[in-house]
Amino acid sequence: MFLAQSHCCVEAESFKEQGNAFYVKKDYAEAFNYYTKAIDMCPKNASYYGNRAATLMMLCRYRDALEDCQQAVRLDNTFIKGHLREGKCHLLLGNAMAASRCFQRVLELESDNSQAQQELKNAESILEYERMAEIGFEKRDFRMVVFCMDRALDSASACHKFKILKAECLALLGRYPEAQSVASDILRMDSTNADALYVRGLCLYYEDCIDKAVQFFVQALRMAPDHDKARLACRNAKALKAKKEEGNKAFKEGNYEAAYELYSEALTIDPNNIKTNAKLYCNRATVGSKLKKLEQAIEDCTKAIKLDETYIKAYLRRAQCYMDTEQYEEAVRDYEKVYQTEKTKEHKQLLKNAQLELKKSKRKDYYKILGVDKKATEEEIKKAYRKRALLHHPDRHSGASAEVQKEEEKKFKEVGEAFSVLSDPKKKSRYDTGQDLEDDGMNMGDFDANNIFKAFFGGPGGFSFEGNICSV
Repeated sequence: MFLAQSHCCVEAESFKEQGNAFYVKKDYAEAFNYYTKAIDMCPKNASYYGNRAATLMMLCRYRDALEDCQQAVRLDNTFIKGHLREGKCHLLLGNAMAASRCFQRVLELESDNSQAQQELKNAESILEYERMAEIGFEKRDFRMVVFCMDRALDSASACHKFKILKAECLALLGRYPEAQSVASDILRMDSTNADALYVRGLCLYYEDCIDKAVQFFVQALRMAPDHDKARLACRNAKALKAKKEEGNKAFKEGNYEAAYELYSEALTIDPNNIKTNAKLYCNRATVGSKLKKLEQAIEDCTKAIKLDETYIKAYLRRAQCYMDTEQYEEAVRDYEKVYQTEKTKEHKQLLKNAQLELKKSKRKDYYKILGVDKKATEEEIKKAYRKRALLHHPDRHSGASAEVQKEEEKKFKEVGEAFSVLSDPKKKSRYDTGQDLEDDGMNMGDFDANNIFKAFFGGPGGFSFEGNICSV
């Protein structure tokens, strides 16, 4: 019996030595096989489990390694390497409290163990980063959470919990490709990970792919029926889709008041869904413009752009509202942004039209000077000129102060300018299309309003001003 046991121990030691040789060559798979043979021959030897744990760690199989470490220290509670490796596995998997206990045990056995001292500091740092991340998440400071998780993952590189929290915050920050990448890495290792499924769904949800998002949320709930975040996100996604579709239906039916209210209700469902909310604001702006609520429509477009700076449709809608409210400089700015992003013929023409209207807006408004509509007839223009010319004629104000006389003379000249342009079909056409009147040889700086007045009223004797009262 004794000889048999002795033979087994010798054979087990041989397997261990072969395992060591493969370990040195970094052939960890073969090393694992030989350490396993050693354990099978001699299952009560703590060092064999320790060796196999070291191999499993090199293979990044930290949970399996942890089991071997725990078995090793159960067999020998003074096995320092076993405690160190157990602590390291706990640390890599993100369980800093358990890791701390292991390193403290090492220091009880060997108070000057430098590795345990350093790893204990690492464990304490992880606990601090976890605490800071929790506060950051509560304050919605998602950048802080990502920072803390990155620092924690320096020591806990295999911790799915930290990776998931980082991915969730990346999604909340709108950094969807990064979040998707982290979640996908976890799902490749564990396709049933409910947290990773939830984050994949969250990214799709925030990218306005609501139907696909719901599928992931449902899958996450199958894996973890008590997953509160997945349940809430699934409910929000379905509610948001339904409310948005109701709004779209009301809009198509021409029921703009109802559509406005439905889009407003949809905007209250989930403030975190940036892309969908940007579309909802733009949709509500479209309805607002139909309802002649142009300033509100501009405000909604601005909110949409704030949520999504690349949202061309919102820039176009706001630019049109600016045009409708004669805020041409703002319209030009938006159309320039659009054209820089998408250089289409349509966008180029919109920009050109806005620039023309801006140019026209900076000239004297001859229609406004005469007090007529842009569609006024020739007779209406003549009638308006007659009234305004007599109202501002210098003779009418000869008894007024020098300041008043100067102002009225200026207005009289502007009335003459306006009439000379609007009464001439060619000049009126050039004026209406924003062309320079100087190209027709008309220099407004040398313009004599009295000549127009005399021509209109038929020369001297056609009118008189007595006691500042006009009689014609």
